Parts: sequence; structure tokens; C-alpha cells
Amino acid sequence: MDMDHSVLGKHISKQFDEELEAARTNALEMGGLVEEQIQRALRALQDVDLKLGRAVVKDDYKVNDLEVRIDEECNRIIALRQPTAGDLRMLIAIIKTINDLERIGDEAEKIGRMAMRLAEKEHPVSMKRYAGVRNLGRHVWQMVHQTLDAFARLDIDAAITTAREDDRVDDEYAACMRELVTYMMEDPRQISEVMDVIWCARALERIGDHAKNICEYIIFLVKGKDVRHTSIEQMEIQAHGLG
Repeated sequence: MDMDHSVLGKHISKQFDEELEAARTNALEMGGLVEEQIQRALRALQDVDLKLGRAVVKDDYKVNDLEVRIDEECNRIIALRQPTAGDLRMLIAIIKTINDLERIGDEAEKIGRMAMRLAEKEHPVSMKRYAGVRNLGRHVWQMVHQTLDAFARLDIDAAITTAREDDRVDDEYAACMRELVTYMMEDPRQISEVMDVIWCARALERIGDHAKNICEYIIFLVKGKDVRHTSIEQMEIQAHGLG
């Protein structure tokens, strides 16, 4: 009996589409977990909550395990399917995205660790005086949320708008650092506490960088343009094919 090659081809194509969609869905699932880790880390920091900070640190392995699993699946698809054009860009973008998500998870873990250190200080610590860091945290979390939404919808305009936020995050971080250094100069007894808060601010600034990277991958995926190491204005021109 002759094999119906047209049916077989259709089946393979459908299965390939399902594999690609499953990889993207898994990446978004990982993004949701990372976003939750950021929220919990920020809450642990704000409330100086030892138990919650410990939970954030403990759960980092979940993010790491997802990255390994998704990376292996994407590489398996590349090896077996030998995708080209848009399909290959999709897989490359997913691999790059989960790498940045894993690093965001690492930064959230650092914040969890700093929350634990602050909770274990000999004298009680209040985060009320560190309004700049709290505002930076909210801004960065929102940036990650918008990035994941842009990735889910493959929306290059949303990706560009969100990438633009990284400059504001950098400005907020610089303002935080000036404020924190001033606190240490005013009262050297607070140096240990303030240094832990500085590490948190640094982690938040790095999360913003990784979110911007993911926005760049979205543009690469949709338009086939590598916009790394370009200005936001150049990114917008290349994304819309105006250059």
C-alpha cells in the first residue's frame, strides 16, 4: 500500500507547529514564575520578612529547572526539524529569552537573600526610609510584566515602549544610589544595612537590563532584525523597516 505523502507532510507540519507553540507556552510559563519570584522578593524586602525571603531563595531551583527543560526541548527541535526563517528565529528567541529570565530569577533570589540578611540584623530594620528602592522595585516589576505581555502577543510596538523604560530605570537607580550613599555618610553605623539595600537596588537595575534584552529578542523574532547595541530610536526605525 502506497503511503500518502501529502497527508504525512501535513501531519508533520501540524506536529511541528504544536512543538513550537508548546515551547513558547513553556517560556511564558517560566516568565510567570519569574514574575511571581520578583513580587515575592519585593514583598520580602519591604516587610523585612525572613520566612518569605527564604522561600524565594528556596524556589529559585524551579526557574533553573524550567530553563534547562525548555532549552533542551528547543535544541531537540532544531536538531530534528532543522527549521528555517521564522521558525528558527522563534526557537532562537525562546532560548535567549529563557536565559534572561533565568538571570532575572537569580536577581530575585539575591533580593530574597538580602531580605533575609536585613531580617537577621541585631536591630530592627524599617524599609520606610528607602522609598527610592521601593519605587524602583515597582517600576522594574511593571517593566517585566509588560515585557512578558509583549512576548505573548509578539507586539513590537509594546516591546519598543517597554525597552524605552530601561533609561528611566537607570535614572531611578542612580538617584537611589546617591540617596543611599548619603545615608552611609550621615551615619556610618548604618553602613552594613545600607549596603544590603544597595545590593537590592543593583539587582533591580539588572532585572531592567534583562527585560530590555527580551524586548530586543521580540523585535528580532517578528522582524528578523538584530537590534542589540542600538539606541531606542534606531531600534524603532529598524523594527518598522524605515531604515
